[in-house]
Amino acid sequence: MDTLFALTVFLTGLSALCLVMSLVPLVPEPHGMIRSFDFVRLQVFTLSAMMLIASLVLLWLGDRVAHDLIVLSATMAGVAMLIQFAHILTFTPLWPKQTARFTGNLDDVDTISLLVCNVKQSNRDFDKVASLIKTKKPDIAIFMETDEAWANALKPHLSGFADVLSYPQSNSYGLMFASRFTLGEQQIQFLLNDEVPSVSCTMTLPRGRSVRFVALHPEPPVPVRDTMGRDAEILLIGEKARNEKMPMIVTGDLNDVAWSRTTRRFLRLSRLMDPRQGRGVFNSFDARHWFLRWPLDHVFHSPHFELVTIERQPFVGSDHFPMYFCFALTGDNENDLPPKAEEDDFNEADGIVESEKSRSRKPVGVDWE
Repeated sequence: MDTLFALTVFLTGLSALCLVMSLVPLVPEPHGMIRSFDFVRLQVFTLSAMMLIASLVLLWLGDRVAHDLIVLSATMAGVAMLIQFAHILTFTPLWPKQTARFTGNLDDVDTISLLVCNVKQSNRDFDKVASLIKTKKPDIAIFMETDEAWANALKPHLSGFADVLSYPQSNSYGLMFASRFTLGEQQIQFLLNDEVPSVSCTMTLPRGRSVRFVALHPEPPVPVRDTMGRDAEILLIGEKARNEKMPMIVTGDLNDVAWSRTTRRFLRLSRLMDPRQGRGVFNSFDARHWFLRWPLDHVFHSPHFELVTIERQPFVGSDHFPMYFCFALTGDNENDLPPKAEEDDFNEADGIVESEKSRSRKPVGVDWE
């Protein structure tokens, strides 16, 4: 076997792998082994593009012995690329922006800025996170995976906030929520699992408009278990958001990517909007490995808001990059609304939520730190 033929066989194998990794997540099964392939779409797209280019180069070199194999490799790589591109296209500048950019005078409207940060429980770079609070001066700050050490370290730096809700835990599901606006209704709730908290609250902005805020951190997917816990919590919030009358923002580390089946269904159910559409993916995880990154930390909002800015923040010692968002409350409804939910969306969401409610179990990852 000559070198060129061996290279062709190798490329064909990689192209086949890319195709398999592109086809597997098309299976509508809520299991971590399948849903994990949703996360690596950018990586598979890049690898598929490399395999396609390499195959075309070999085809140009004119290896007659392996001609059919090269064509097969190019075809598989091309199909894999198209499948992946169809999913990530929405988060490129080639796609229309769902959330309008605010172009007016910021002094004429209420704005709300938020810092979203999964600190990673075992991380002890308290000063980096504290410095970020001081630098960005957010109106709302949400911290996830906060244990007692994190709660104590951040408390002095949140003294300028009007209200702080804190539920530290040592199971990687601790949560802190700080607001410079005085909170009205405020609740730390456990939607589907007694160890997985979320925050639901209302606040009144300076010009008198009230806003509902929800922060959550559902379970991560793992290859050996289903993703029902994560999916059910996300979809339950989506159903609640659909009936909300006041302006609303939902944010947190959702342990799901922006283009996933569950997140897309959440948007249809909730009628909330994703400001990343038409702008970029804004990968927030894994901060430690540049080649394995995807967007896990999200913000969704009702049509009452327009985007002022969206920024990924510097490394703070965690496996997540913090995210900073700022919105203007305009109420102009100049945004591009998401598609409407269909009957299948409601039926599947209800089925997943009811199934998860009937289970009693430990959440994923309580012993990881």
